Amino acid sequence: MQARVLIVDDDPDILTSLTKRMTWMGHDVLTAEDGEQALRMVVEDQPDLMLLDIELPDLSGLDILKRLAEKRSNGTTQTLPEVIAITAFGTIDRAVEAIRLGACDFLTKPFEPDHLSIVIEKAMGQVAITRQIGLLQAEVQGRYECIVGPSQRMEQLLETARRAAASSATVLLLGETGTGKEVMARALHRWSPRAGRPFVVVNCAALPESLLENELFGHEKGAYTGAVTREPGKIEAAAGGTVFLDEIGDMPAGLQTRLLRVLQDQEFYRVGGNRPIRTDVRFVAATNKDLKDAIEQGVFREDLYYRLNVISLTLPPLRKRGEDIPALVDHFIRRQSAAMRRRSFRVSHDALALIREYHWPGNVRELENVLSRATVLCAEDSIKPEHLGIKVQRKLPFETEVSEESSLNYHAVMEAYSRKILEEALRRAEWNQTKAAELLGLQRTYLTRLIKQRGVQTKSSFI
Repeated sequence: MQARVLIVDDDPDILTSLTKRMTWMGHDVLTAEDGEQALRMVVEDQPDLMLLDIELPDLSGLDILKRLAEKRSNGTTQTLPEVIAITAFGTIDRAVEAIRLGACDFLTKPFEPDHLSIVIEKAMGQVAITRQIGLLQAEVQGRYECIVGPSQRMEQLLETARRAAASSATVLLLGETGTGKEVMARALHRWSPRAGRPFVVVNCAALPESLLENELFGHEKGAYTGAVTREPGKIEAAAGGTVFLDEIGDMPAGLQTRLLRVLQDQEFYRVGGNRPIRTDVRFVAATNKDLKDAIEQGVFREDLYYRLNVISLTLPPLRKRGEDIPALVDHFIRRQSAAMRRRSFRVSHDALALIREYHWPGNVRELENVLSRATVLCAEDSIKPEHLGIKVQRKLPFETEVSEESSLNYHAVMEAYSRKILEEALRRAEWNQTKAAELLGLQRTYLTRLIKQRGVQTKSSFI
């Protein structure tokens, strides 16, 4: 891998020999003879790797390392070089200090060409990792870079969110699946004073209780079979930053008590531990469930709800954000075009009309996926209705006429119609409840509850 290498040394002979060697190895070489010049070149030329002599006049190599360490701790967005310290034989203690300050390796003068090549190769491996991390961070930031919503409703929501972000108050995000709760959580972190610290995501519905407990709080060595080392949890890893508790409505009851303690005292115990761990994190939680209903059913703690619900933000479904659809379409099309490295697509008038009419049960996430599919299938530059793969339901899928003899009790009629829809969805899904939930645009757990409430027969009922 070719890299831009900055060599910093006040000895002209060293500069010349290292320049020749680095050029022979295929790298782009820059040189500096003092520390101030080196720091300027770090900013202006952004080298990938720096060969830094520790014994420099005025500003020493250790001083330069300290300056670079300060930049990293301040959360600079600038890419800083990996550093190989160069020190004279017999001053290994200086090399150790350089490593402590952030150097990835060191060389002692005089150095053999083969040894130099090994150290450079090792450092370039670290440069490659750093580049990959940078690309991944850019990809994540690009995906969550902004919240598109020029409508008045979204502007008011964003204004409230920006005010909430300035504090450390816990925020509860509500809304249907796909409305952008994680995007909003990341925005809250990005707008907050904690932006330079970690943003950690924990999906409360993805793991069983024991694994989720370990994910949140970590464990001590010997806490259970296989716990051969102490491991910090996500809360501990997010020190100073934000923990995003996604699908908080699915958190097991046993863990709700432990989470309540953290919210109250900013203190917790690792699994198997007996020493309290102090922490400083900001919590943002999200759910698509009705937590008040969950409280009434006894599956969610009321005191935890009030701890989480300090500031509540409800993200509206896409069907109630018609004004935002053109802007969202433009945003996703431009991003997909950039990812595919081709000129921008154009959405035809008929396609945009279909997008506006569609009810979007999957909300913004579904819109993004539909447009991504359309750009892949579109051979030209104009996206047409047939590229979208969606259809507008122009009439109710089942007969709804009520005879003169029928009861007009609203709740009874709606319950009967609901039962008919559930039965039809199960039939179309061949009695697979997960597939039926997808057809209906419902959560699997909510469908199960509706089936029980409506007394709908499932496949097992016929066996």
